[in-house]
Amino acid sequence: MDRLSNTVRPYAWGSTTAIPALLGTAPTGEPQAEMWMGAHPGAPSRIARPKSTTDTNGTTATAHTTAPTERPLTDVIAADPEGELGAATVARFGPRLPFLLKLLAAGSPLSLQVHPDLDQARKGYADEEARGIPIDAPHRTYKDANHKPELICALTPFDGLCGFRRPTEAADVMEALGVDSLKPYVDLLRAHPEEAALREVLTAILGADPAEMADTVAEAAAACERLGDAHAPYARIAHNYPGDPGVLAAMLLNYVQLQPGEALFLGAGVPHAYLDGLGVEIMANSDNVLRCGLTPKHIDVPELLRVVRFEATEPGVLRPEASPSGEERYETPVDEFALSRYTLASGAAPAELTAPTPQILLCTAGTVRVGELDLTPGQSVYVPAAEAVEATGSGTLFRATVAARTV
Repeated sequence: MDRLSNTVRPYAWGSTTAIPALLGTAPTGEPQAEMWMGAHPGAPSRIARPKSTTDTNGTTATAHTTAPTERPLTDVIAADPEGELGAATVARFGPRLPFLLKLLAAGSPLSLQVHPDLDQARKGYADEEARGIPIDAPHRTYKDANHKPELICALTPFDGLCGFRRPTEAADVMEALGVDSLKPYVDLLRAHPEEAALREVLTAILGADPAEMADTVAEAAAACERLGDAHAPYARIAHNYPGDPGVLAAMLLNYVQLQPGEALFLGAGVPHAYLDGLGVEIMANSDNVLRCGLTPKHIDVPELLRVVRFEATEPGVLRPEASPSGEERYETPVDEFALSRYTLASGAAPAELTAPTPQILLCTAGTVRVGELDLTPGQSVYVPAAEAVEATGSGTLFRATVAARTV
């Protein structure tokens, strides 16, 4: 088991205070958007573990152990995939940690986006590789051949957008603004079957003349400011993204407010955006994102329209399911990851956490002792597959691992 040193990503939408408040550190004034825990090559966690080497001289082998030095978790796993991840995880996902855990702190809205399913990701990646599009090109859509389902669990009240609402409900939101240029969208939303209505309106919004659309968004934003209440989230979005057509696309989606402990699961093709709050996020280890607004980045409209699932859904708010062991699980249909929570009490029996899969354990409240390590909020450890581990103390511990059904 190893204590993790993690990187905080300073994306512009990040809160300047939420992660420092959890960690008990002073804000720097700069946004601190995400703290990454895992083995993503873009910002792998680091561990201080002695490194063993063997010198061979004729028939004599001499083992040496170096003093602990910080090494990227990617390198540690690459040196012994089965020892770190377990044979079953490697057989299922290859020699890599299949999930990434994050603390996510939104101070302003993130981009409106969707993720591909596994088949779409594989085909899209192969196509762009065959066409020779550089992996770091700004117009590149598929960075890898993996899907990116994700789960966000609120640590504070957390606002977001998730999935399409009923077209008639979206029509009501737009019609209440009294903006003449929105009337064609309102009529489409009321006149067509659900799938066709949502597809036509999103296509029209993203394909409209940018100058004309900027004027429409400005009028809509002013109306949202006047109306307040149910329109307040869109006024906030428009304030951060003036003139962006994503402001109107956001009105097609369900607005969701999570309370601490509640979660949202985002599967393939589900449009979503996080607006405000601090949460624990887990996802398949992928960078595949198709954006559909609220961003200056490239929007691949044809590919986006192939990936989006145009169906109205109720936002599926998840609450943890308790087990006799004290583990509270957030159930999802995903193979790459599983997220659960332990609420530990001083003097209670230890929580047994040994598993055949690799784990990352994150403290979010109180003080938790994991093995010989004490964790305070924001601190985390990496546990190799099958290593014996238990937790005690008084606090909250999140457990990220590979779904049990896959091993």
